[in-house]
Amino acid sequence: MKKHDNGAIIVNLAVYILVYVLAAALGRTGEYLFSGSALLLLAAGEYLYYYKKHRSLLHMEAVFSLFWTGGVGLSAMKLSRLAQEWEILSWICFCGVYVAFICGYEWIGPGIRWPEKWKLRKWTERKKPDDQVMARRLLVSIFAVLLVSVACFLLEAAFKEIPLFSDKPHAYSEFHLSGVHYFTVSSIFVLPLSVLYRKMKGKLSRREWVVLGICCAAALAIPILCVSRFQLMMAVLLSVCVVMAVWPDIRLRYIILAVVVLIPVYVGLTVARNHDVSYLNGIFEMKNENTPIFITQPYMYVANNYDNFNCLVKELPAHTFGLRQLFPVFALTGLKFLAPGLVNFPIYVTKEELTTVTLIYDAYYDFGVVGVLLFGLILGTACRKLSDMQKRSGNPVSCLLYAQIAMYLVFSFFTTWFSNPTTWFWLALTVIIYIYVGYRQKE
Repeated sequence: MKKHDNGAIIVNLAVYILVYVLAAALGRTGEYLFSGSALLLLAAGEYLYYYKKHRSLLHMEAVFSLFWTGGVGLSAMKLSRLAQEWEILSWICFCGVYVAFICGYEWIGPGIRWPEKWKLRKWTERKKPDDQVMARRLLVSIFAVLLVSVACFLLEAAFKEIPLFSDKPHAYSEFHLSGVHYFTVSSIFVLPLSVLYRKMKGKLSRREWVVLGICCAAALAIPILCVSRFQLMMAVLLSVCVVMAVWPDIRLRYIILAVVVLIPVYVGLTVARNHDVSYLNGIFEMKNENTPIFITQPYMYVANNYDNFNCLVKELPAHTFGLRQLFPVFALTGLKFLAPGLVNFPIYVTKEELTTVTLIYDAYYDFGVVGVLLFGLILGTACRKLSDMQKRSGNPVSCLLYAQIAMYLVFSFFTTWFSNPTTWFWLALTVIIYIYVGYRQKE
């Protein structure tokens, strides 16, 4: 890396830290609107900086800058009575994970070279099949994922009540068969895989359009029947990200249109969950009780997660030294059933109903501030390696792998993605499809 690049990165991080210090000082004096506004401007500025640097709307650094820092800014405004004064350690963690991420992406990632036997392209790109072969394999993958997802959904429906037809507010959380639900929710990959198929196949016949339309409709029906707003959003937004990756010159208005179309469906699923306005307002406790619910709900789904992290910082009696972040291992191997004590830790939140947390919640739970900084370094380094691989790869599924991680950064305010077993199940499934699509058997 050139010296002037290093200098620009250092200056940028210094400005970032200074604005955070200013926002923290304003917050500590009760000037919450100014504190949050400073961070929102910082988020927009960082996004523009990395967009201009890389010329990509979906670049990892740009995405994390906008959504992580922007989320902190919204939360710092403290528009709800549930919000409390943040601890200094909370401010350090919110700023520190971003700085560590950028350091990992810019400085550590470029210096790491994987052993040849670890590289996926050893089995794929070096013997890359032609586009038509990869298109056929993508179609097989679409059918396989859809059939397994539908079969698992029907199996769950045989034992549980379908959430869309239930009058219970939390019907979806009960619609799970252990181990089976991972396959059910994998239907989110059908739509983005269809986008990749269209890209690799080129012009499609009317019959192919009909087949893909039926597959996508069936796949999207699953999150609708489950009343899972997040799965529906993930399917659509993953597809948008894949479109942006394979057609970088696509006009922005088409992307905005796709997101706008998603809004009424999201609202409809909220209604189907039997969460009425008075119920939600009672939970969110906004300072301005006249705030419309369509503003209150998304605001609280972002802002309260940082307040939940602050609760953890204030109330955690002792760290768990890796057990929280090892939950995917305990879940996917079944150890959580044999030794419940491995996963039985309290969650610290502002209110019992509001259980979503931030990306760094488990990192702090395990190792405190040091854990948060290490997590940021590792995540930034991994994102750099994935970004480099995606640029060099001739395998279309690399776009889907990149889009997944980008989505986890977009929703970094929402949950601890990398200590969630579903995340690792989805990543493993994507890698399997990646190898299958790009592999050429010996003649």
